[in-house]
Amino acid sequence: MIKRGKVDGKNAEVKVARITACVIGAVAIVGGILAKDQNVAFLVALAFAVAASANLPTILYSLFWKRFNTRGALWSIYGGLSATVILIIFSPAVSGSEDAMIPGADFALFPLSNPGIVSIPLSFLLGIIGSLTSKEHLEDKHKEMEVRALTGAGARRRPRTDENEALVGISPAAPARLRKGRRGGGLVFAV
Repeated sequence: MIKRGKVDGKNAEVKVARITACVIGAVAIVGGILAKDQNVAFLVALAFAVAASANLPTILYSLFWKRFNTRGALWSIYGGLSATVILIIFSPAVSGSEDAMIPGADFALFPLSNPGIVSIPLSFLLGIIGSLTSKEHLEDKHKEMEVRALTGAGARRRPRTDENEALVGISPAAPARLRKGRRGGGLVFAV
């Protein structure tokens, strides 16, 4: 993000990954400290609300709506995620009640503790708006992907190599009679 997708080399890529892991870890630790007195079931419900708002509309639209496209997916995912996080921040779960994460503060503008009832439909709506306002129409591609998903047409088999045999549990050092087996379902079976 900082270098606009251009990496100088492997070392720079590893450095960015380590920094990202540290930042995410720090945010998780701060969140854990703030939520230490919260009910675990309630926190799980919040996590499900975030996941459902970000993922559910995209999954369902991808499977069942032919006009769903990239813009709709991005609007649905990012819109649902950001709406959920914003509503959680301004809910009584964070401030404004005795059992809030920050009990002394009161900036609860949203009255519900769990934002799923608002953020999930909003995410569906954003997916629709994003898809309908886009110039990208992929109905033909949707038909092709549906045929591929249902029949497996167009799928390619990987060539049989020592690496593939090692993946299914046959050692490259095994005798040739064991490595020469019948193929079925992508696995190598010994005769």
